[in-house]
Amino acid sequence: MNDRKTTIQSFLADAGWAQARRDLLAGDASNRRYDRLTKTDGSTAVLMDAPAEKGEDVRPFIRIANWLRTQGASAPEVYAEDIDNGLLLIEDLGDDLFARLMIQTPAMTHTLYIAATDCLLHLHKAPPPDLPLCDADWLTEAAQMVFDWYAPDSRAAAEFNALFTPLARALDNTPRVNILRDYHAENLLWLPERSGSARVGLLDFQDALQGHPAYDLVSILQDARRDVAPQIEAAMIAHYIQYSGQNDAAFRSAYALLGLQRNLRILGIFARLCLRDGKAHYVDFIPRVWGYVQRNLDNPALEPLAEVLHAALPVPSPDFLEDLKARCATPPKP
Repeated sequence: MNDRKTTIQSFLADAGWAQARRDLLAGDASNRRYDRLTKTDGSTAVLMDAPAEKGEDVRPFIRIANWLRTQGASAPEVYAEDIDNGLLLIEDLGDDLFARLMIQTPAMTHTLYIAATDCLLHLHKAPPPDLPLCDADWLTEAAQMVFDWYAPDSRAAAEFNALFTPLARALDNTPRVNILRDYHAENLLWLPERSGSARVGLLDFQDALQGHPAYDLVSILQDARRDVAPQIEAAMIAHYIQYSGQNDAAFRSAYALLGLQRNLRILGIFARLCLRDGKAHYVDFIPRVWGYVQRNLDNPALEPLAEVLHAALPVPSPDFLEDLKARCATPPKP
């Protein structure tokens, strides 16, 4: 038994779960792994395995989970922790992912998106915890991923930065909220037995920042992994504006700018996951993300950025995507 397995077994023994059955629940694009633990009496919990030696840190998860729960949101309760070894035993919120339910029961789609939007409205009423800022500098730097991996071009990056940064700087005066950053249908769980915003179970929020209220709305409505009907997107934006009291024009402009930034970053991340990490399946999501980039560039305020990006970024044609996959790194061994 290797050292990691021994460490995990000791952690589970101390927490009273050593004899529980372990089943892989999920992995993600990082180094974290999640296993469902099931005792003979049917009770369950989730083991988060986030090795510190691979750059993971469970402390932000604990901190944000506690803050979310104080706001009445359904973040998993932390039952046991071993911070040094990157191990947490957390509440099992079930299997009813929004993404899964939308496929199984399409009639629920509108209800689920309303619930997700209402959850953001609820959370955005609270002053955010003391977190790093998602400000103009952060947004500009994060967008560089597209020029590092999807279309390496330092000159285009400089041209983009010169135009993008002042637009992003204008958002810095907006009151900030807690943004969870990976707020999308595969990270939300339906908990209908709970009430209000607690009906939305929250996962994968450890990278939270303080940022603009439109950021997480973009995250769920311009979902890299699934199509969102334009009428759903339009309805949720209108719903958020109506119940938040945001200025309509200003919020929509911010939504387009943040949507552009987020999707440029995702293009770079997906290319990197293929080229560096050997995870070729992320390439299949690129055309959808490209569509979001184009949709956001349709905003008249972003016309100068559109000129730079249309010249710098290759269209993800079948030939381009095939070439990208051909250059993928050797997949890592399980």
